[in-house]
Amino acid sequence: MTDHYFGNEFVSMHYYKFGSGDQNMLCFHGYGMHGKQFKILEENFGHQYTFYGFDLFFHKETKLKNQTLAIVKQGISKKELSELFVDFCDSVGIDKFSMIAYSMGSHYATTLVEEVPHKINEIIIAAPASFRPGKIITFLSLNTIGNRLLEYLALSDKGMIRLLSVLKKISVVDKTSYEILYKEISTFDLRFAFYACLSYKRFLTLDTTKFINAINAHQIKSYFVFGERDRNYPQKIGKSIIPKISNARQVVISENHDMINQKFAEILLELLNDN
Repeated sequence: MTDHYFGNEFVSMHYYKFGSGDQNMLCFHGYGMHGKQFKILEENFGHQYTFYGFDLFFHKETKLKNQTLAIVKQGISKKELSELFVDFCDSVGIDKFSMIAYSMGSHYATTLVEEVPHKINEIIIAAPASFRPGKIITFLSLNTIGNRLLEYLALSDKGMIRLLSVLKKISVVDKTSYEILYKEISTFDLRFAFYACLSYKRFLTLDTTKFINAINAHQIKSYFVFGERDRNYPQKIGKSIIPKISNARQVVISENHDMINQKFAEILLELLNDN
């Protein structure tokens, strides 16, 4: 595995490259993770794919050229995001590609399906958060009052931690999610990154009709993986979308939200071999 940077006028994007296959796979990790999250797939798929695992915005080594609050509030559009990854692909000689995404990373994958479906061979999305981000996330990112509240909480010392405790108490987040999120907001820098991540990608909201039509028109192979015990993004969130996709497979595995592990790699191998 090697690590690299790709830059343009607004971002220095860090990524890892692993595998040696003829097909190209862009990897979009979950919140709080990094571009190595899908490294576990190399053993089973490294002969078939060359993987490009990106540190997404406000994660690890990827940095905006101007990472001020004002720029974060501007956000990134779907067009800007798609142009970023098309430019990246051009820089490394990729014409068409596949994608694998998990949770937060699904916003990146579904955006690229909407914007550049002609460049995509297949998609694999685990815990598709973009299908239904949830009322709390939607309120904090898209609602003006909610986003201002999030900004206030993120810049305060204890506000966000208290909010997280309340969400756990009223069962909006489960114990596993609480523990994961708590680790991500324990310092000011982490809280700012949480605010920035939600705010900056707020325009990457799924256009369900456009997404479905793009997949069907371009015959993109689509695989959707849900955790049986995932309370954040259960399989029911795909009921209004997946049946309308002509070339889709859905699988439910015996996991909670934290599902990218060796078992996931083995199940994915079976799933792809069946097709």
